[in-house]
Amino acid sequence: MSKHLIFCRSKDSYLQQSSPFGVNNKLTWKLALWIGCFFFIPSISVFAQKSRQQLEKEKKENIEKLQQLQNILKQTSEQKRATLGQLKAIKQQISAQNRKIELINDDIELMDSELKELQKAKVELDNDLGKLREEYAKMIYNASKRNNSLNELSFLFSAPNFNQFLIRYKYLKQYTDERKKQVQQMKKVQSMMIAKTTSISNKKKEQQSALQSKIAENKNLEKLRGDQDKVVKELSGRESEIKAEVAEVRKANKQIENNLTRIIQKEIEERRERARAAAREKAAREKAEREAAAARAREAEKAKNKGEAAEEVAKVEPPKPEPKKVEINEEGMNEEEVTLASSFAANRGRLPWPVPGFISDGFGTKEVLKNVYQENQGIDIQTNPNTSVKTVYDGVVMEVTNFGVMRNVVFVQHGDFYTVYAKLKNVNVRPGQKLKARDTIGVVATDADGVSEVNFQIWKNTSKLNPEVWLRPR
Repeated sequence: MSKHLIFCRSKDSYLQQSSPFGVNNKLTWKLALWIGCFFFIPSISVFAQKSRQQLEKEKKENIEKLQQLQNILKQTSEQKRATLGQLKAIKQQISAQNRKIELINDDIELMDSELKELQKAKVELDNDLGKLREEYAKMIYNASKRNNSLNELSFLFSAPNFNQFLIRYKYLKQYTDERKKQVQQMKKVQSMMIAKTTSISNKKKEQQSALQSKIAENKNLEKLRGDQDKVVKELSGRESEIKAEVAEVRKANKQIENNLTRIIQKEIEERRERARAAAREKAAREKAEREAAAARAREAEKAKNKGEAAEEVAKVEPPKPEPKKVEINEEGMNEEEVTLASSFAANRGRLPWPVPGFISDGFGTKEVLKNVYQENQGIDIQTNPNTSVKTVYDGVVMEVTNFGVMRNVVFVQHGDFYTVYAKLKNVNVRPGQKLKARDTIGVVATDADGVSEVNFQIWKNTSKLNPEVWLRPR
């Protein structure tokens, strides 16, 4: 604000007096410039506005996530005993609650910055208004002294000629108009002062409300941590049972990995065979072309030796156009598969989620309880019961099978990428079926503990990838 005020004030040096009554026209210009600057520059800088917009967006997203977590956690909490699914949901809720408190802190800091800017603008506005009032008072005083010694009529009729009379008349009219404008402008500045004062008062109320909200959210966080401790305590008392559950999941994961590896190895071998067949076909075609060319050359030579017209003998029926060959690359993928794989890779970080919800268990190995570790080959997404599961990209269903605690599992191929959808209650696709992105492939299963979640995996041939970085951010 101060930089812009300095800029506005610097204009004064270019303004000159022009009234025969000593009216300070630079004061009029100064008022106009100041008001223009005030309306041109918002009370909060553009950077602060962007920060405020971004902060409000993050707060809204966090509130939506917390609401979703609370709804899902409510369903798992209705069960009579604690579960790993419930523990995962509480951990995610604590994470979201921590984020909510961080955003409140950011909000308070931003409001403090906004408040300081408002107060600074009000002080500068007050100072400038005081100076303008002083200058305006001096102008009125000087004009009144001139009016006492030289009234308007005598000033007009003392003009040496008619042209001067008109000029003096215009000056007098301009003086009257300018005084009216100056009064209006000063009223505007006073209105701005009132608006600034109101903004400061409102901002202080917002800041106080944010502080109260922070206190309340800290209490909610403590309650969540207490709930987490209770669940961990109960689960720790059933450590052998939990270890057995983890072992079942590990066994099912191994089955999925082995099955996918078998599918991929079979597909790779088929691709290699296609590549070898394409190479053999190409070699045979080139050999046939060479032999045909050699035969034509021999016939032409015989015709020449017999004295026949070589051009008559050389007339050979033109070869029939061969059907378009399917191009196979070195890895055995056809053009359609290469395009699909390339397109899938280009959508890293932008794939849609297979179900709405939150990531309850991330990629890799982690400690779910003390000395109890669990590996996840993908991510678990908790959602609401009976939610439709959808494919994340165009592809082909390679296999549909069932693996114990992982329930129904669907394998979808996207060139040399593969996606896996596990923990499905039922499936409505079949092997060989072509799919489009967002096609429904089944419905999420809900386990005996009331947890509804999908296990989602992404593979590049036989390499496991972290699905979280492939999905669009939420």
